[in-house]
Amino acid sequence: MTAHAKLSASGSHRWLACPASVEAERGIADKSSPHAFEGTVAHELAEVALKTGTDADEWVGNVMPETHAEITQEMADHVQEYVNYIRYHIPPNAYAAYEVRVDFSDWVPEGFGTCDALVISGSTMHVIDLKYGQGIQVSPVDNSQGMLYALGAYAQCAGIADIKKIIITIVQPRCNPNIFEDWEISIEQLLEWGEFAKSRALMCGLPDAEFNPGEKQCQWCKAKATCTALAAFTSDVIMNQFDEVEELTPVNRLTDEQLGKALSAKKLIVSWLDAVEDVVVERLDSGVPFDGYKLVAGKSNRQWSNEAKVEDSIFELLGEQAFTKKLVSPTQAEKIVGKKRANEIAQFVVKPMGRPTLARSDDPRPAVNITTDDF
Repeated sequence: MTAHAKLSASGSHRWLACPASVEAERGIADKSSPHAFEGTVAHELAEVALKTGTDADEWVGNVMPETHAEITQEMADHVQEYVNYIRYHIPPNAYAAYEVRVDFSDWVPEGFGTCDALVISGSTMHVIDLKYGQGIQVSPVDNSQGMLYALGAYAQCAGIADIKKIIITIVQPRCNPNIFEDWEISIEQLLEWGEFAKSRALMCGLPDAEFNPGEKQCQWCKAKATCTALAAFTSDVIMNQFDEVEELTPVNRLTDEQLGKALSAKKLIVSWLDAVEDVVVERLDSGVPFDGYKLVAGKSNRQWSNEAKVEDSIFELLGEQAFTKKLVSPTQAEKIVGKKRANEIAQFVVKPMGRPTLARSDDPRPAVNITTDDF
């Protein structure tokens, strides 16, 4: 599997903002997750398809050589969006490399990473990143991971290409299919930012490195459950802005300043509380007691002891009422008829506006204007 640098590009959003987090995470083991493994498989499939000139769905049912995972049709459909972008949006005769290691240690000590796709066409360098997650949409704008990859690629290719600008692209098919976001930066701007990254990287090794709690940098930090700086920040928001935790001020009596501060810190505080709970649960699950808490069985629903064996008996009792039928979804229908006939499905499909959700004013999505007529 791919090695990871101490100051990794993928974790740069964290250590650039909070240099002390590097030392705080020391000794805390990485936790694997099905989502992370799924992303690794998707990247392997994309690499194989691009290097062999095949489509992703040609690998459905096959086992990948490195991850030993079987490719599903769903994954192949998503990965093909990325493959199509590479094939149809990149200029012909361009230099292209996939899953290529880049070294940006000129700016970050021992800094290296793996760039999903690196393309050089004339004086333009394309840094393309496949994101397989669907929960959080990643923007290419000021994307530190992409910029560090670009720095490393520039250092390695400067002698063979006169790079003038870099275009960073995020392809996130499960979050936004057929929509690919680009962001352009000149080589002068990139190198200037590289000096900033260098100064922040040097701070990470200092004994008095700065702690700087924040939603983005704390989200995936392994040390957030025991981070005193985050705990202090949470205490400041909850304790100092309100009266007592047991008797919080009714929200309709809070000032706009209090409401705004609470909203801006909501995700960070909830994330911290979840991390604290995870630590306690993990301790109890391993047999170590924790004063005041215990693990109990969660809620569950009744189910058939063996659905295959009881099916005939339940049918005798209930007849046709033993089974339910449901119309397939548009996505399922498209998979059944295939891509060539997907347009036949499109005429029956609508996508209503989602329920309005609260977002920060700097969110790129347009505001929804709701009037009394909407009710």
